[in-house]
Amino acid sequence: MPLAKNTPPGQSPCPCGSGRTYARCCGPWHDGEPAPTPEALMRSRYSAYALGLDDYVAATWHASTRPTDTASDDAVKWIGLKIVHAPQAEGDAAAVEFIARYKIGGRAYRMHETSRFVREDGRWYYVDGDVTDD
Repeated sequence: MPLAKNTPPGQSPCPCGSGRTYARCCGPWHDGEPAPTPEALMRSRYSAYALGLDDYVAATWHASTRPTDTASDDAVKWIGLKIVHAPQAEGDAAAVEFIARYKIGGRAYRMHETSRFVREDGRWYYVDGDVTDD
């Protein structure tokens, strides 16, 4: 899967805020390897939004809930991710709670969501999520 032109070099910090380099964090998942855990998929999806990797976002969204248009909004600048709770998966289903920070037109916002994931054929997929009003 080709990466967007703004994909960071392998030794740059990963956009997901893990503290690891892009090459040792979300890069392999963006290159096609399956994310090993729901948290890894969540982080890689956040990084994909930050980098404009729309094809990756679509490919990791479960077919049963994937919208027809998954194109990113160029007005949104993603500025931070905090994983609040990511328990071990129980079988082929899991949830990850996170807070994502972003800016639109210079104004800061945050999205607090608990996302649901399912594993099929050895790959995790995002299904849907519940947004919490803070």
